[in-house]
Amino acid sequence: MMRYLLTLQAPDRKGLVEQIANVVSRHNGNWLDSEMRHIDGVFAAILQLEVPALKWDELVDALECIDGLTLTFSKTSLSAKPVKQLRYNLVAYDRPGIVLHISNKMNALGINIEQFSSQYETASHTGIDLFRATMELGLTDPSQEEMIATSLYEMGDDVVLDKLNPST
Repeated sequence: MMRYLLTLQAPDRKGLVEQIANVVSRHNGNWLDSEMRHIDGVFAAILQLEVPALKWDELVDALECIDGLTLTFSKTSLSAKPVKQLRYNLVAYDRPGIVLHISNKMNALGINIEQFSSQYETASHTGIDLFRATMELGLTDPSQEEMIATSLYEMGDDVVLDKLNPST
């Protein structure tokens, strides 16, 4: 069995996930991990699959036959787990470059952003444009935890940061 990471995009429609799951199942694939979203009428997904090496090319061909679907893929392997994983919610006024600022802060601390999900929204009571993100961080040293909040709060007085319970 080989592990692959796939990215998929297609015009969103009812039954699309079922079509993809049928292809994976018909080719003896094991669906290990995934993130799927509907954004402005487009279905976008990241999948990690385990597939018998002899079935891989057939699986890709079958996925490419799904109407409107485009895909990219690469082989993956198991990687070392971080010493500690932490999850945070961050809310701030929306502004250009905010993801760059967050990623610069984490990189400067030697912290890996392992999962990042963000949304743009408007505050219902004020109409102010807000940026909301949930992130999972991989630490290589437990002492890095102390520096995360300090570093992110340096972005401005509008930053609200909540530490979440560890992911399961």
